[in-house]
Amino acid sequence: MANDEQQYKKPAFKIKAPLKEHLKHYSRYAELPLSYDDLTIYQDLIPVTGDNGASTLWYLVLYNSYEMDRIQDQLIKIYELLVADGDKIPFLKIERIEFCSFGNSKPFRIKVRNEINDNHDYFYVKKADASRVYGLELEEIFSPDKVSFLVNNSTIVIEHIVGIPCDEYIETHKDVKIENRLRFAKEFVKFNERCFVRLLGDIRAYNFIIEITQDFDNVQYRMRSIDFDQQSYEGRRSLYLPQYFKDNIELVNHAQEMLSSEMANQYAREERAAMKKRFLAAKQRTKSLLRRMRKDIISTPLHTNRLKKELGEFHNHPDFEKCKNMGEVLTLHLEPKLGVKIF
Repeated sequence: MANDEQQYKKPAFKIKAPLKEHLKHYSRYAELPLSYDDLTIYQDLIPVTGDNGASTLWYLVLYNSYEMDRIQDQLIKIYELLVADGDKIPFLKIERIEFCSFGNSKPFRIKVRNEINDNHDYFYVKKADASRVYGLELEEIFSPDKVSFLVNNSTIVIEHIVGIPCDEYIETHKDVKIENRLRFAKEFVKFNERCFVRLLGDIRAYNFIIEITQDFDNVQYRMRSIDFDQQSYEGRRSLYLPQYFKDNIELVNHAQEMLSSEMANQYAREERAAMKKRFLAAKQRTKSLLRRMRKDIISTPLHTNRLKKELGEFHNHPDFEKCKNMGEVLTLHLEPKLGVKIF
């Protein structure tokens, strides 16, 4: 089984000079005082259990006492860079460092506490990967939500995205009739369309969150991805549509119960119209990113060839066969979906 997992594990793609240039121009590149590899020199790991006593995939990280002070000071500086552009924030303390062995990035989760008001926040330190960087930048452009992140060589630092993991939400609401059920169904349709248009893959229930906002007269919902490393990597069209993952079947059933096909198609069109407006507002940034992506490699030839064939059939567009990489595939896919000419 381990060999099978290794065989199908997504490879990491190096961040090359052109992408690094884009990141510097848009203030995403920074000289970080600590790297991902520095955090891996730990002394011990202690399993972290949930409130119900069940084991989680996270471990509390312990370092040698002579290393701990240095690591904490540098993590505080990274947090200040992430949220305040390097301005000094007084009374910060690193309360916990946790490690997750699950997934491609094997992230460290850092808990920061303000000792004056007892307010706390989280951020993540992960292995940098070109796929994840392209995914985060496309989130900045095409999503209604923004994610703050910084890159330096082989390390990426990402802010915590607040919300309830969808798998947990599904589990705790199995027998509960949620408020504003129509809005919830509408949001899933829009989220599904947004992932497909910008070709963000592997959006299973544990890779996105439910953000709940109490409006003046009802509850509103937003679905947001928290994992971007499968940006334009997969070879099958269905893997860019959350509706096809069995983990999301409860959401699919709910949407089918609440919405007719006509209503669902209307909401999908609304989301594409919103994405077109976001593109037009960030046209130069989008072109800068896609120019680099069209000369980069962030998937395998097998996946690229399969996806361009499936999308060519989906759009009835023969030019997909001419695409040499995923950047070209994404560009050609965006144009008919948004009704724009990018280059």
